[in-house]
Parts: sequence; C-alpha cells; structure tokens
Amino acid sequence: QVQLVESGGGLVQPGGSLRLSCAAPGFTFTFSSYDMSWYRQAPGKERQLVAGIASAGRTYYADSVKGRFTISRDNPKNTVYLQMDSLKPEDTAVYYCNARQMVARPEVAYWGQGTPVTVSS
Repeated sequence: QVQLVESGGGLVQPGGSLRLSCAAPGFTFTFSSYDMSWYRQAPGKERQLVAGIASAGRTYYADSVKGRFTISRDNPKNTVYLQMDSLKPEDTAVYYCNARQMVARPEVAYWGQGTPVTVSS
C-alpha cells in the first residue's frame, strides 16, 4: 500500500519561510508518472489547491501564492517540495500532499496526513 508523508510544517513569523516535503516511499517504480500537488485547509474553510507539478514538469499556482511559493520534485528521491517564502497569516493551514496518475488512473487520489503551518507574531 502506497503512502504519502508530509513534513516541515511549524510556527513562523510573518515574512518568514518554510520548506515542506512530501515523501512517497511506496512509489519506487512509478513516482515519476504521478502528478503531484499541495493543498491546504484553513480553519473553517474548505480544502483548496495551492500548487501542482505534473510528471512532465509543468507547474500551477493558486493566485494567492504566486510569486511566494515554489513547487518542485526530485524523482530519484520520490519526493516533492513546497518552498514557502514571504509567509502571511492567511497562509495558516494544514498542508496536504496529493498524488494522481492522470493518464493511467485519474480517478484515484492519494493523500498524506497533513502538516500544520502557523504564521503568527
């Protein structure tokens, strides 16, 4: 059974930075075929897409994080990252990693347990 494990969250002051990691140890032979993405869910709000990176490398960012967040992947390490700079209080949320094979099985989504990010002074 494949699993996604997020890490790197924590408490930071406004204007600070964090780097989130999502490891997929069960994707040894197939990680490069998955589209990877980061979602977040703030208190009292629905989960929303933050950033995505396709297997071919194309990236997507929500308007609220453009210019501040950067998504990347390291296929040999089966890991996707989210570099978050110039953090704002409104970035406070639990961040979740997502994986989907858009070509083979687009109807199946894998999720991690989430890592909390709190931006506060």
